[in-house]
Amino acid sequence: MTNSLSNAKMQITLTPGVGVFFYRNKMRTIFWDYDKNEVKMIDQRLLPEMFEVVSYRSHGEVARAITEMVIRGAPAIGAAAAFGLALAARESKARTPGELLADLQAAGSTLKAARPTAVNLAWAVDRMLRGATSPEAATVDELRQLILTAAQRLADEDVEINQRMATHGAELIADGDTIVHHCNTGALAAVDWGTALGVIRTAWEQGKKIHVLVDETRPRLQGARLTAWELSQYGIPYEIISDNMSGYFMRAGKVQKVFFGADRVVANGDVANKIGTYMLALAAKDNGVPAYAVVPTSTIDLSLAHGGLIPIEERSQAEVLDIQLGGEPVTPKGAKARNPAFDVTPQRLITGIVTENGVVYPPFEVNLKKFAFSA
Repeated sequence: MTNSLSNAKMQITLTPGVGVFFYRNKMRTIFWDYDKNEVKMIDQRLLPEMFEVVSYRSHGEVARAITEMVIRGAPAIGAAAAFGLALAARESKARTPGELLADLQAAGSTLKAARPTAVNLAWAVDRMLRGATSPEAATVDELRQLILTAAQRLADEDVEINQRMATHGAELIADGDTIVHHCNTGALAAVDWGTALGVIRTAWEQGKKIHVLVDETRPRLQGARLTAWELSQYGIPYEIISDNMSGYFMRAGKVQKVFFGADRVVANGDVANKIGTYMLALAAKDNGVPAYAVVPTSTIDLSLAHGGLIPIEERSQAEVLDIQLGGEPVTPKGAKARNPAFDVTPQRLITGIVTENGVVYPPFEVNLKKFAFSA
């Protein structure tokens, strides 16, 4: 796959099959290179065939990387936005902190527009901009440093939050469970560790013998490409299934739990997540299989009353139409497609929502407010 970001520099290229470097060396999905003052991130479009790290030196490049899914996953793109603002601070020619703040606000608007559904993106930008008004920064250089420090703090907190979520969520998994997992919610979807897949990883490391059925997650196949790759690194047994097979396995009594992440959870507990989550949750409900969303509290948006208010990103129809089978197109020439990237799962289908502050159970309208705080 060609990298369409012309200013990106390939920093690390590893041959297929040695991505274990990522796991064993605890390499983060996204990080700041303090020697070169640039942002580095794993190019997730190339996995699992190739493991590459790319570098960016402008907030515009980071915004395009988010849009083009070089980096994806709600927590990861929140960190990307924070580091993008740190780059914007370095790009700015401002002579006063006030001028620099104006440039940061403009950059923040660009970053927010990169992917509208995931609330973590806007949350990270807003948090960074609030910090930029600190009286501690009396000069432009001090403000630049303050922004970078804040971005690094946000990234470090993401790792700690994910591990706390994983501890809470792992208690829900029993020895011997078979789990259906949708999309990719592992370390690749966060700065490190992950959300729903982080829960599964923690349960495995606790010694629980588990098995994962990995939804392909069409049309971009994040499950088949990324989740399966991560599970291979961790040594967790798995099998890939197409999205429409989950109901079969649940009805046959072969699944004990369903886990997925979320890009936004609203006040009544409705969850926006990767397309296909709604159908998966419906099948789980019908078969009495508990279904859990795993999210940091930064993904909870109490400003929206219900899921019908969540903006749903619709991506290029090429992602649907360009799929091939045996090297040949599967759709006729001239075909058209629809491609909403997310759907909304009503709260009535969700058993619980795992956060870093504990597991939230219904009634979500009441209990989410109790958990959506910074511990």
